[in-house]
Amino acid sequence: MTRELATNTEGFPIAGVFTISRGSRTEARVVTCTVSENGVRGQGECVPYPRYGESEDSVLAQIEAARKDIANGISRADLVTSMPAGAARNAVDCALWDLEAKLSGQRASATACAIPPRPLQTAYTISLAAPEEMAAQARAHATRPLLKVKLGGENDAARIHAVAGAAPDSRLIVDANEGWTEENIRENMLAAAEFHVALIEQPLPAGKDGILRDIPHPVPICADESVHTADSLPELAGLYDFVNIKLDKTGGLTAALELRDRAREMGFGVMVGCMVGTSLAMAPAVLLAQGADFVDLDGPLLLAKDRPHGLSYSGSLVSPPSPQLWG
Repeated sequence: MTRELATNTEGFPIAGVFTISRGSRTEARVVTCTVSENGVRGQGECVPYPRYGESEDSVLAQIEAARKDIANGISRADLVTSMPAGAARNAVDCALWDLEAKLSGQRASATACAIPPRPLQTAYTISLAAPEEMAAQARAHATRPLLKVKLGGENDAARIHAVAGAAPDSRLIVDANEGWTEENIRENMLAAAEFHVALIEQPLPAGKDGILRDIPHPVPICADESVHTADSLPELAGLYDFVNIKLDKTGGLTAALELRDRAREMGFGVMVGCMVGTSLAMAPAVLLAQGADFVDLDGPLLLAKDRPHGLSYSGSLVSPPSPQLWG
């Protein structure tokens, strides 16, 4: 068996501007990996993330370094030990899942899911801005049942207040992207509790979150930047109530399924999230998210244009992928 490898970088314009505590962007930059065998192609997509020291070039180089192993038919299990966790391994792993499904004629969900996958309610992201701008965004999406609110600047309590007032019937997740401090976390958490926020995501920088063990959690707190693979979990016990699993952090669906199951065993709640990418990146995550407590797979909704055969969104419900897209 000889498999062929191809990679590509692509840009997809974002509808407007996407802003979090670390900066703004108007384009989603992705790397795609294609693994072919006997004319059958499997594809995976990843988003190189500078926060984790990744770039398009570094991700392409990591994938290229695996070319010989891929040509020789490396298994997904062996891939987990031969490549480091991160975006590059995610693209390869998801391409192998897709290829296996197409070669076998059996959907990836038959392996990844205990029961047939169903549509899921996803959060919709409100980008970081001044409180009145965020209120306008929230008002435009006030019929959505779950909104994810990007925070991490000064005056976050006012932002929470503004969004809650503009979308009173929506549940809220607030995501500080490591932007809070020991000085303001108590104030911001009390504001979140006052407005019945459902979940607070990564309030403090990874590695500087020990204070979470010693302060009340009036709203459950979810690790994002602090959790990558199942090996991250023991040090998070007592600090966080939930973990946010993203394929670009775990290095693919194979490792993400292990992380999800281990997190459940240890008593963590589970959120499945995403970087800003296309439906090709979200497709395997929809399978991972079956049974998750919170789902944040709105990446394609933030784009001006998605891929052909993209995921079907009906309001805030996202359906499992078609075989034309992935798996």
